[in-house]
Amino acid sequence: MDVMGDKATLYETGRFVQASYREETGDEAEGIADEAAEELRQRLAAEAGDVEAMSVLGAMLLRRGDLDGAEPHLRAATAAGDRAAANNLGVLLHQRGYADEAAGWWRIAAVAGSAAAAHALGRHHRERGDEPAAEYWLRQSAEQGHPLGAYALADLLEHRGDAAGAERWMRAAAERGHREAAYRLARALDRRAAQGTEDEGAPLVDEAEQWYRQAAARGHRRAALHLGAILERRGELKEAGRWYLTSAKDGEPRAACALGFLLRDAGDTENAAVWWLRAAQDGDGNAANALGALHAGRGETQTAERWYRAAMDAGDDNGAYNLGLLCAEQGRTQQAEQWYRRAAYAGHREAANALAILLLRAGDRTGAEPWFSKAAEAGSVDAAFNLGILHAGRGEEEAALRWYERAAAAGHCEAALQVGMARLRDGDEGEAERFLRCAAGGGSAEAAYRLATVLDARRPPEPAHELGEPVNRRSECEEWYERAASQGHRRAQVRVGMLAAARGDVVEAARWYRAAAEAGSRNGAFNLGLLLAREGSEPEAAVWWTRAADAGHGRAALRLALVYARRGELAEGQRWADRAAAMGPEAVAERAARLRDALRQELSA
Repeated sequence: MDVMGDKATLYETGRFVQASYREETGDEAEGIADEAAEELRQRLAAEAGDVEAMSVLGAMLLRRGDLDGAEPHLRAATAAGDRAAANNLGVLLHQRGYADEAAGWWRIAAVAGSAAAAHALGRHHRERGDEPAAEYWLRQSAEQGHPLGAYALADLLEHRGDAAGAERWMRAAAERGHREAAYRLARALDRRAAQGTEDEGAPLVDEAEQWYRQAAARGHRRAALHLGAILERRGELKEAGRWYLTSAKDGEPRAACALGFLLRDAGDTENAAVWWLRAAQDGDGNAANALGALHAGRGETQTAERWYRAAMDAGDDNGAYNLGLLCAEQGRTQQAEQWYRRAAYAGHREAANALAILLLRAGDRTGAEPWFSKAAEAGSVDAAFNLGILHAGRGEEEAALRWYERAAAAGHCEAALQVGMARLRDGDEGEAERFLRCAAGGGSAEAAYRLATVLDARRPPEPAHELGEPVNRRSECEEWYERAASQGHRRAQVRVGMLAAARGDVVEAARWYRAAAEAGSRNGAFNLGLLLAREGSEPEAAVWWTRAADAGHGRAALRLALVYARRGELAEGQRWADRAAAMGPEAVAERAARLRDALRQELSA
């Protein structure tokens, strides 16, 4: 039988509920002397026939481990009807291995009203599988306010599936200072909060925090870990770090690992590595992975590999996945595949996705698809998107759309873009806009541009000012064009330039046209040329038109033909006119053909 409580609860004498003299003075020798004097006093009283002294003396000797010395005093006090002595005699006999005889004395003490004995007797019956008897005696103990009895009863009811009863008695034990009960009550509240709605969960989380705090203050290291996690999620990093440190110093490897991540995020990688090392040496796979990533980032691949293997040995499948990533970065494709497979077979969804990509790049589409499916079914958003690409590549548009929609629902912005474009093709502009907004909000430049074009198409004409001047207001579509343009989207940059030019802002228009042109946009180069030509910089304009024409822009080639014709360079003009006629579009081709023929006649004249 485990020791069941503090001195007063276990021995029920009431005379041991105080700080020891040694704790008050710090003088160990005086403390020992005081205890010896107290023992002598109780011994003299016991020899004089004081039953209570017999009970107290027996308890003192039992606590010290002197079972032979304690037993006669406890038996004598028990025979005289002292229930505390009967309880402690049961404890002594249980320690000697006489469980049934111990239970007999506990029963006597429990019937006499001893809550501690009722608790011990309930524990005895539960260990033997007699749950009805266990519940009866544990309930007797709990209803008398015994915290250990309440905790043991809660544990029994929880084992039976009586969640309400378990929570009631766990709460009773926690309220009486039982730290494990406070921790388990907090965990139960946490689980209920996770299953409920946000409005239902918030009060439960707050209550759980208070119980974690109570248990942590009493030295419960796992409670300190969970309290730190709550505070970290709330952004109270300083206090979170203090609780992680408390838990880590008490030997909780997960707290040491979490403390390492806090320190890393604060820029203190050296101290982060110290705590990760401590956690990893205690078998924390996450900490071993963190050390592996740290060394990999420094280019120390051998050390990184050692820590990834340590993570794997600790049962963390991320270790195998990270080994696969490390090998893939080094071009060791065969080894990467092996590690990805190991992690994927263990259920690691991102490893399954990475393995599928590796097989796809090697041309093994048949082998890749099952792994994409396995990863997607396990919740990998990237795998769902990749399955969409795979089906689209085979022309299976409906299947592709289903996977795109699944990935989009999980927040994949490129998948949302694909769904939005599919809805546009189907003519469902409302749904298209919804998906495009999701993708654009997630950072997709293409989605921002497509959304802007949808909004632009339905934008009413700008109202005229009373004096006939245009009224320029920034519309939502312009904001999306600008967002896409700022992300480097070339067509959006051209469009923003055109809008700026329409407002008369030549400098802004030139800036966006130049950005698009330098990124390879032939329309940007052509428009920049037009802008420069209007500003009187035709030589520079010709440079940009040349770039646009070389990229296949027919209008730019026609402009160059006209420039060279005006300069009198008829042969060069004819060459560009010939190219413009070949490039088109139709209206440009017709004009270029007429100009080419005129230049040919002039040259042959």
